[in-house]
Amino acid sequence: MPGSFSCGVAFTQLWLTLLVVTPVNGQHEAVLQSVVSLQPSWTTFFQGEKVTLSCYGFGFYLPQKIKWYWKKKTQTQLQSTSTSTLKVRESGEYWCQADNFLPSMHVHLDFRRDSPVLQAPPAVFEGDSVVLRCHTKEDIAAESLKFYKNDKALELSGPSSELHIRHANLKDNGQYKCTKNWRFWTIPSNTVRVQVQELLPRRPVLMATPSQPIDGSPVTLTCQIQLPAQRSNVQLQFCFLKNLQALESGCSNSSEFHIPAIWTEEPTWYQCRAETVNSQTRKQSTALKIPVQRALADFQTYITPASKLVYEGQSLLLNCSVNGVPGPLKISWYKRDMLNKKANIPKSSGAEFKISKVNISDAGEYYCEAKNSRRRFVSRAVPITIKVPVSQPVLTLSSGKTQALEGDLMTLHCISQRGSPYILYEFYHENVSLGNSSTLSGGGGGASFNFSMSTERSGNYHCTADNGLGAQNSEAIWISVADMTNNRSVPVIAGITVGLLITAVGVFLSYCWFSRQAGGKPASDESRSPSDAEPQEPTYYNIPACIELQPVYSNDPKEAVIYTEIRRTQPKPKRAVKESESPRSRCQMAEKN
Repeated sequence: MPGSFSCGVAFTQLWLTLLVVTPVNGQHEAVLQSVVSLQPSWTTFFQGEKVTLSCYGFGFYLPQKIKWYWKKKTQTQLQSTSTSTLKVRESGEYWCQADNFLPSMHVHLDFRRDSPVLQAPPAVFEGDSVVLRCHTKEDIAAESLKFYKNDKALELSGPSSELHIRHANLKDNGQYKCTKNWRFWTIPSNTVRVQVQELLPRRPVLMATPSQPIDGSPVTLTCQIQLPAQRSNVQLQFCFLKNLQALESGCSNSSEFHIPAIWTEEPTWYQCRAETVNSQTRKQSTALKIPVQRALADFQTYITPASKLVYEGQSLLLNCSVNGVPGPLKISWYKRDMLNKKANIPKSSGAEFKISKVNISDAGEYYCEAKNSRRRFVSRAVPITIKVPVSQPVLTLSSGKTQALEGDLMTLHCISQRGSPYILYEFYHENVSLGNSSTLSGGGGGASFNFSMSTERSGNYHCTADNGLGAQNSEAIWISVADMTNNRSVPVIAGITVGLLITAVGVFLSYCWFSRQAGGKPASDESRSPSDAEPQEPTYYNIPACIELQPVYSNDPKEAVIYTEIRRTQPKPKRAVKESESPRSRCQMAEKN
């Protein structure tokens, strides 16, 4: 019966493809297709019987608008309806379109007059329990019915109008029919071709999300499998493998598997397997190697105040945030000082680090470090400069003496021991600026000012230091020009001493001279009268009289020399004198008096 055979082939092919999968950009995207189901679930009936067709979307979604198509011989009819069911009783091909889904496959229904008819389900899948029914119009004893496969009689456990195939597989493929013995005739039924379809027609597809994960980041594996629409309620379990070894506790009913962290140094291959609960049907995916990208940390560091220049005594707040690095992360702060030495900051674990009151030792470069279970990432350094006010400067003289001579070269030195650069030093004489000088180094160096001393330069001197945080004044120093007479060195003092000695001698000689003038004649020559004609002359010759010395002083402070002027009187006429009248004796007498 060729006609009957073609009918069986048609209904079997109907269920072969209910979900179409097309590749898109290297991945598989499901295209949803409409599905037709039958009630009762046969494709062969007697004339006069009714069949209810139902139209669904994939997964048995109930659509809002249905289009039914019916092809009888060469004529095609269209019927639009809002109901999802359609009752038919005529042979032909039927299909539908639910909402915006693709049209369903064609269903070929055959309403026959002959008896018996072999009824089979529209589709058979691996593992199904299949029932083939030998249906007759008359009430016939089961002993008169017989089933055949590929024209070979099948031995059943007992007389029955149904043939049961448990856990269908590829061995059950073939052409089936039944016969009835009625009176003296054996009447065959229509032939049905049973084609056991794969429950999992394609390999599962393993996908990773994200497809190119960052080193150390989590990854979700998804096992995608295609189930025919009429078997969408079949319970599957999924197994995930790493280098052909099952991950964790084996299989579960979840099609996803979560990897907490994936690393570049683990070049591994992943696979997934989908199988039925009884493990009779299974399919395994091809191996997938996940390209892992090296993590690049995106650090964001914030400081308060926003300026990187902080004044001594202010508070400093540093905050570090990291993007692009998978966690959990442990963040620590480090400091690199002026000597380029790295040091961990105690109690700095966490994104935020605070210094309540900064001082000069807090200056340096700060950076944060983020660590996960495998990697460490370091941010760029944030330089922090601490601005320190200057301390009171100290003014000193290079000579160490506050008295100077006219024309002496004086050097003033001003230094502040603390203070951030730049420091501007300025020198003052009686609050009048003499000049200024700046230094790059904070403290330590100081500045100097040179000038030539003069009388007008005597007075108070002081200096100031300023680095922009407020000027500081030094204590004043009094500098004066010394008196020439009171400020000579040892040679000058010696000269003064000699001069005084000469002066004393001069006074003594003057005393002798005045004594001679007031003394009169000598006492031993009383016989001579003053009226003698002979002139009264001394009795010695070439003996000088007492010399009169008169000291001469100069009070001019500019005079550099002190000297003594010596004068001598003119000699008197010669006369003879007694020994007692000699200048020597007179001087000695004067000394006695």
